[in-house]
Amino acid sequence: MIPSTVPPKYKITIDHDKCILCGRCAKECAWDAIRKSKDKIITYDNRCGSCFRCASMCPRDAITIIENPSQGRKHPVWTPEARQDVLNQANSGCILLSGMGNAKDYPIYYDNIVLDACQVTNPSIDPLREPMELRTYIGSKPEKLEFEYVEEEIDGKKVKKSKLKTKIAPNLKLDTPIMIGHMSYGAISLNSHKAMAKAVKRCGTFMGTGEGGLHRDLYEYSDNIITQVASGRFGVNSEYLSKGAAIEIKIGQGAKPGIGGHLPGEKVSAEVSMTRMIPEGSDAISPAPHHDIYSIEDLAQLVRSLKEATRWKLPVFVKISAVHNVAAIANGIATSDADAVVIDGFKGGTGAAPKVFRDNVGIPIEVAISAVDDRLREQGNRNKVSIIASGGIRNSADVFKSIALGADAVYIGTAAMIAMGCTVCGRCYGGKCCWGIATQRADLVERLEIEEAADRVSNLIGAWTHEIKELLGAAGINSIESLRGNRDRLRGIGLNEVELKALGLKQAGL
Repeated sequence: MIPSTVPPKYKITIDHDKCILCGRCAKECAWDAIRKSKDKIITYDNRCGSCFRCASMCPRDAITIIENPSQGRKHPVWTPEARQDVLNQANSGCILLSGMGNAKDYPIYYDNIVLDACQVTNPSIDPLREPMELRTYIGSKPEKLEFEYVEEEIDGKKVKKSKLKTKIAPNLKLDTPIMIGHMSYGAISLNSHKAMAKAVKRCGTFMGTGEGGLHRDLYEYSDNIITQVASGRFGVNSEYLSKGAAIEIKIGQGAKPGIGGHLPGEKVSAEVSMTRMIPEGSDAISPAPHHDIYSIEDLAQLVRSLKEATRWKLPVFVKISAVHNVAAIANGIATSDADAVVIDGFKGGTGAAPKVFRDNVGIPIEVAISAVDDRLREQGNRNKVSIIASGGIRNSADVFKSIALGADAVYIGTAAMIAMGCTVCGRCYGGKCCWGIATQRADLVERLEIEEAADRVSNLIGAWTHEIKELLGAAGINSIESLRGNRDRLRGIGLNEVELKALGLKQAGL
């Protein structure tokens, strides 16, 4: 007999002295890893993804989930995960799917960068006593401002008044440099979208629709929505484009550079079907490329078409994956009439991606920001586009470091989901998210309380915003504008010369 599996990764333990056999755990588990049978609880460890829903809902704290210590002989190369992957593909002959961001042990450069603070000769600023300016404008900026002077008669006297002559491109105004990135309706639930929309409205910032269109229930939040046009063009029509404050063209995604997307038919409910304008129950497959874009000139045509469709009133962003030649691509985008370039690093999340792409393709967002900012400055194009960074932003320090490296603002995704209850189990593609976030099953979606989730997301963004003000004050800076690309306020620790050069940083102590 050929073994078909390695021992389960997780082990569910029931404390029978505490368990009152209420059966709540079995009802909460959408993966059927726990079942109540008469007077006992039966567990199926091989179905458990460690989402912790059962343990969180147990009224007696009787459930413990741990990594299974009995996973066979330890081997430095043939780890349990490597063996499980081989066996799964030997059984199915299929590509392995995975959720969330890159799970490999690559360096997180944010953790090797430290911040500066003022001492003695350069006094810090107390953000509790002095105003700190975090307003951020995303969009193209003019190289210079020109004014014309008009003579007017006021109270019988002729007065010369200045009038701005330069035409300013439409910009997004953010009260905080933190936005929520694009997660599509279909990949996540409508309740998740509603909660995030409420949160960004309260915080004076924006969220993305993802490539799944915009549900009508979110039209009231259109002033805080960025619509997305991806290769599948799901849900894209003139009404959709007009219901956002900006438009984003998605060329690539950090979790799966070079390929498209796939929403399984099981997640295409009647509501998702109407929003995406595809048949109910059918797979929604986004092609790898846009079939009308094979050059920067083609991209420029789409950018201008979208601007034309919205009467040149909305800024248009272009999102790309962080890959080896990201700087050159971003510079090309800057010449295409786009207003911002979004760079998504390889730690960026996803609902579903081939595991081989998620874990092996792309580059870290930290070096991508630095490379793009440098190239745009060298080419004199930095003012033409804003830089939005995403992919693995975990806290306010990551936001601060991203902006100091050269970004204008950031997208967060997984952090917002964790705020709503996500436990990063990575099985979003299964459609059985027990927390009601990455699912379309009505009974599971109802589990996500919209108001509570909105409160938690707005609390998170608000807390990070306060922390950024404190960090700015400690650095003696009173404006986020003054931090942008100010890498002199950063130092590297534990990085070699090549890494320091790529990041544009000095070694700590210098």
